[in-house]
Amino acid sequence: MEKTFALLKPDTTGRSLIGEIIARIERKGLAIAELQMLTLDETDIEELYAPHVNKSFFPDLKKFMLSGPVVAMVIKGDNAIKEMRKLNGATDPFEANPGTIRGDLALSKTQNIIHSSDSPAEAAREMAIFFPNSV
Repeated sequence: MEKTFALLKPDTTGRSLIGEIIARIERKGLAIAELQMLTLDETDIEELYAPHVNKSFFPDLKKFMLSGPVVAMVIKGDNAIKEMRKLNGATDPFEANPGTIRGDLALSKTQNIIHSSDSPAEAAREMAIFFPNSV
């Protein structure tokens, strides 16, 4: 069984969509192995989004991620990384298919509801930030 990391962003918590998204994950046959609600600080954001720190969109992303609480999760299941990426939909919600989390719920490319790991190495790195005992 594979583990991956997912983060429900401040737009999810601010719009009361936590239950909706967790239900979609569970209906897909994946399990929430660990979960915590927290408020990120600048260090957390820079560590989580380390591959993007020098990109032009990072300041807006950082500001958004500081705007409210998030829900960090370890998700497990068969092909968890691939299944979560399909469930999320495209990063840009205007390109995401209907039926995906972003296609149905996201409002913009920055405020796109959810983050999840894109590879086993990233999953391990991201889980280690928030759930060091899960790696």
